[in-house]
Amino acid sequence: MSSNKSSLAALTLGAIGVVYGDIGTSVLYAIKEIFGSGHVPFTHANIYGVLSIVFWTLTVIVSLKYVTLVLRADNHGEGGLIAMLALASQAVKDRPELRRWLLAIGIFGTSLFYGDGVITPAISVLSAVEGLEVVSPHFKQYVVPITLVVLFALFFVQKRGTGGIGKFFGPITLVWFFSIAALGIYHILGHPEILGALSPHHAVLFAWNNPGITFIILGAVVLCVTGGEALYADMGHFGKKPIRVAWFSIVMPCLTLNYFGQGALLLADPEAVKNPFFNMAPDWALLPLVGLATMATVIASQALISGAFSVTKQAIQLGYLPRLNIRHTSVHDTGQIYIPFVNWGLFTAIVLAVVMFKSSSNLAAAYGIAVTLDMLITTVLTFYVIRYGWKYPLLLCLAATSWFFVVDLAFFASNLLKLFAGGWFPLAIGGVVFTLMMTWKQGRSLMAKAQHAEAIELDSFLEAVFMAPPARVEGTAVFLTAETGTVPNALLHNLKHNKVLHAQNLFVTVRSHEVPWIGLDKRLEVKALGHDCWEVVIHYGFKNDPDVPKALALMRGRGCELDPMLTSYFLSRDLVVPTLGSGMAFWREKIFAQMHHNAGAAAEFLNLPNNAVIELGSKLEI
Repeated sequence: MSSNKSSLAALTLGAIGVVYGDIGTSVLYAIKEIFGSGHVPFTHANIYGVLSIVFWTLTVIVSLKYVTLVLRADNHGEGGLIAMLALASQAVKDRPELRRWLLAIGIFGTSLFYGDGVITPAISVLSAVEGLEVVSPHFKQYVVPITLVVLFALFFVQKRGTGGIGKFFGPITLVWFFSIAALGIYHILGHPEILGALSPHHAVLFAWNNPGITFIILGAVVLCVTGGEALYADMGHFGKKPIRVAWFSIVMPCLTLNYFGQGALLLADPEAVKNPFFNMAPDWALLPLVGLATMATVIASQALISGAFSVTKQAIQLGYLPRLNIRHTSVHDTGQIYIPFVNWGLFTAIVLAVVMFKSSSNLAAAYGIAVTLDMLITTVLTFYVIRYGWKYPLLLCLAATSWFFVVDLAFFASNLLKLFAGGWFPLAIGGVVFTLMMTWKQGRSLMAKAQHAEAIELDSFLEAVFMAPPARVEGTAVFLTAETGTVPNALLHNLKHNKVLHAQNLFVTVRSHEVPWIGLDKRLEVKALGHDCWEVVIHYGFKNDPDVPKALALMRGRGCELDPMLTSYFLSRDLVVPTLGSGMAFWREKIFAQMHHNAGAAAEFLNLPNNAVIELGSKLEI
C-alpha cells in the first residue's frame, strides 16, 4: 500500500509537470486578452461575469468533458486523438463509408495539432518574457529577441533528450502553481467578495445582458483551457488516476485562485488590465516571477514538442507520413524520441509566428480556431466510440456528448471571427500537413494496387526457381516487402544480377495496426515455404518501436537461426512516374513523388543494420 501511494504521488507530480504545463501558463494572458480586447465594458458586474465564465469553462470543458468523460475512452491504456481515431474507426469498421469519413476527420484533427504546436510555444514564451515590460518599458525592444533566443535554446537541446531535465519538470511546475495560487490569495484577501463569481448565475446574467459581447469574447475565454487536449494525449504516460488527482487537488484550485486574484486586482486597480498577471506581484518579486514564468512556459512548450514527435511517429506507423529519421534519446524509455525534421520545421514556423505577430496579444488572435476545432472533433469521435464501440443506448450517447458539442461549437464559431486577424495561420499549417498526410496515404494505396496488379505469386515463383536452383551462398537474406505472397523486386534483381540465392531467405512484411501496443507473444506470424525459405509478418502497434532484427531474433527455435554477421537486408524502393490513367491529381502526384524521393530513412526507422541494401525496382505508374 505504501508503494502504491508513493507511485501515485510520483505519477501525479509528473503529470503536473508534463500534462498541465500548458494550461498552467494560460493565466499569463487569458484575462488580459478578455478585457484587453475592448469589447467588455469595465464594470464590477462584468468582472464578476467574466470570472464566472472562465471558471465554468474550466469546469465544463476540462473537469467534465476531458477528466470525467474522454479519459474513459482509452485505447489499451493510451490516449490522444490518434488513439481515439483508432477506437472510432474500429467501432464502425462494418460501415466503410462512415469509417472513411471518420478517418479523414481524425487525421485533419491530428494535422491541426501541428498548428497548435506552433502557436502555443510562441504565445507562452512571448507572454512570459513580456513581463519585462512591467519591470521597465525600456525592455520592450528586447522582448522578441530574448524570446527567439529562449526558443532556439529549447529546440537546440531536443537532440539530447528530455531524460536529464525531465525530472525537474514536476517540481518546477509545482512551484509555479503554488506561486500563482499565493498571488491570487494575496489579492483575494483584499476583496474576498470576488469569490461570489463562483456562482454560475453571474455568467448567465452576463450572457443574458450581453449576448453579442459574450459570443465575441468566447474567442479569448478559450485561452484559459489551452492544453486541455494534453490531459487525454498523455494518459498513457501517467494513467487516469494521477491526471485526475493532479487536476482536482492542485491544478484547478491554483488556477481558480489566480484568476479570481486577477479579478480582485482589477476591482481595486482597473489600470492593471494592461498586464493583470504581472501586476499582481510586488516590485521585488517581478524579476523572479518573470524567470519562473519563462521556465514554466519552456516546460509547457517542451511537453508540446515531445507530443509532436510522438504524434508524428504514430502517423508514420499508420501509414500517413513517410519514414522519417527517428532517433531514440533514452535507452530506458522508448517514448523519448527526437525527429530532426519535425524539430526544426516547428522551430522555423514558430520563429515566423513570433516575427510576424510580435506580441502575445497579436498571437492570441491566431490562437483558438485550431484548438476548438480539435475539441469539436474529439467530441464527435467520442460519440462514435461510446455508441458503436461501447454499444451504449443512442439517447444516453446523445445526452453525454451533445452538450459538449454545443459548447465546443460555440467556442469554434466565436474563434472564426479571428480568422482574418491571424486565425488563418494555424489553419494553414494544419491544411498543409493534412494535404501531405492524405497525399502520402493515397499515393501508397495506388502504388500498392499497381504492385499487386503486376505481382508474381511467391509460392509458384519459388517452385519454379527450385526446379533448377541457382547457387546457394552462405548466410541469410531478409527481403522486406509491402505485401505478403508476392515476389519482392529486390529478390528478382538479386537473381538477375548476382545469380545466387542465400542459404536462408526470409520474406518479411511489417504491418502496423490501429492499437497502441502489440506484445512479443503476438509479434511474429511465420509460414514455412520450404527450401529454407520463410514468409514472416511482423506486427506492431502504432506506439511500438519497429525493430526488425530484434523481432526476427524471435524465430530462434522455429528452424531458422539468424547470425547477425551473415544476415543481409534488402529493401525494395520503386520509382514513381506520372499516372497515365486515373489516379491522383497532377499536383498531388508531384508532391507524392517528392516525398517518396525523400523518404530514404526506412532502414533507420526499422532499426536495420548498416548492411541493409536498398534496391531500385521497376518503374511504377500511380
